[in-house]
Amino acid sequence: MKAFIKVMKALSDPNRVRIIKMLQHKMMCVCEIQKALQVSQPAVSKHLKLLEDAGLVSFRKDGLWVNYHLTDGNESPYVASLLGNLRHWMEDDPQIADLIEKLPTIRREDICKR
Repeated sequence: MKAFIKVMKALSDPNRVRIIKMLQHKMMCVCEIQKALQVSQPAVSKHLKLLEDAGLVSFRKDGLWVNYHLTDGNESPYVASLLGNLRHWMEDDPQIADLIEKLPTIRREDICKR
């Protein structure tokens, strides 16, 4: 039951659900997520850590970048089931639709100017 509760708690915050919905469309770094959600970097990092601990997201380092992506759900049937269902849920929600529409314009190269 502990693993189930951990996953459900991770998805109990609207910003964490938004992060999941964005990561369904592309890998993102912290600065891109921060720009999309208009929240602080520490808040984004905290959300990502909770999602990672629950097995929903993972990351891959690529030089200076840390790219976050959804897991495949192989480690937990709860994660697999919820990520599968979340692909279809809330697609018509205005906040989610607006966020997804903005994703192509949110580029790390423009945000960080590295």
